[in-house]
Amino acid sequence: MQAYPRIRDVERIVVDVPFTPRCQEWNAREVWQWRISEVIRVTTDVPELVGYGETILHYTWGRVSDAAIERVRGGNPAEFLGDDSLGAGLQMALYDLVGKVLGVPAYRLFNLPRVREWCPISWWNIDMPPEAFAAEAQEALAQGYTSYKIKARPWWDVYAQVKQISAVTPPHFRLDLDWNTMLINQGNAAPVLAELDKESRIAIYESPIMQHDVEGQRLLRQKITRPLALHFGEPPFPTVVRDMVCDGFVVSGGVAGILRQGALAGAFEKPFWLQMVGTGLTTALSTHLGAVLPFAQWPSVNCLNNYADDLLSTPLVIQGGYLQVPEAPGLGIEIDEQALMRYRMEPPYEHPQPRLLMSVVWPGGRVMHYTQMRPQCWDNFLLGNQPAQERGVTMEVRPDDGSPEWAELYARAQRAPVRDQR
Repeated sequence: MQAYPRIRDVERIVVDVPFTPRCQEWNAREVWQWRISEVIRVTTDVPELVGYGETILHYTWGRVSDAAIERVRGGNPAEFLGDDSLGAGLQMALYDLVGKVLGVPAYRLFNLPRVREWCPISWWNIDMPPEAFAAEAQEALAQGYTSYKIKARPWWDVYAQVKQISAVTPPHFRLDLDWNTMLINQGNAAPVLAELDKESRIAIYESPIMQHDVEGQRLLRQKITRPLALHFGEPPFPTVVRDMVCDGFVVSGGVAGILRQGALAGAFEKPFWLQMVGTGLTTALSTHLGAVLPFAQWPSVNCLNNYADDLLSTPLVIQGGYLQVPEAPGLGIEIDEQALMRYRMEPPYEHPQPRLLMSVVWPGGRVMHYTQMRPQCWDNFLLGNQPAQERGVTMEVRPDDGSPEWAELYARAQRAPVRDQR
């Protein structure tokens, strides 16, 4: 009998994958580090058997430690399946590898029947002005998407954002809004969501108020017509189902954690998004999980569209808002080795924070200046120091223009947000 392949080595390849131009412009304020991906290559004593995975180093549920690499080196890769302690990229690479060893797609390794061959997928962007969101929506349609998840923020006019997206998309195009609790409480949220309920494109609201506010969530659900989604785990799952806190979830993490959360949500017939951020590698793994989780019914959030390169030799197939589950062994994808060489990055594996002035402008000319989105701008709004959601509000972003005036205002705003009047 032929011996099972053993893990010979684990290689880290850190790459700096460019964003598309529009995403680069707006991601620069807050998620500029998401460009940096650590690709894990696992080789075996059978040269043709190689597994690949990735970790978005500055946005991950778990980095790959040196100890994890030492633990798997020399071992049977099948022995480590389902071990979330390995970290994102290494765990992914082992599922890819074992699938190739057995000649089966990765979803066959989850010990669950396949329930779909095509998984719903969503276009995703961080907060942008209305015209930028509209342009992204048009690009989403051109690339086969019919669902778009956006970050709703109190420093933009959300009503104008929805209007402009709706003006350039067909009736079947769907829009999901995520506030990350920025509306704070149901008293703020209820009139905003009631107004947005009138917009036919909107499908789901995510985390409009503080997730731990059980009574607030219940009251809000009674006042709106769209599903309300929360990140799985807060409030605790038993509280959510007992007190009817939400309609569905955001599910993320390692493979074992996702399968557990998906099973719990499914037991109470609660749909969910799979949220796994990365290039084509991570998106492929997300699709394999979606293939076997019956209630992964909401469009997955992978942020693939933010990247100018998916790191794959052949793109994943996206049509009519759905992504086809790869049927080839492992993740079912082929890595573009030339792209890995082209984008390879030397340490330190980080980019400096861009020097930007972010100025929130309200009707009437009141202005607040910030130099950081997190924690500075976020905290200022979450403390209730600024209006929760006003019409006509906008954000102006100004890079360093070399002027003494810019430098003086930037220095002041670094110490604390600066209030101004035009």
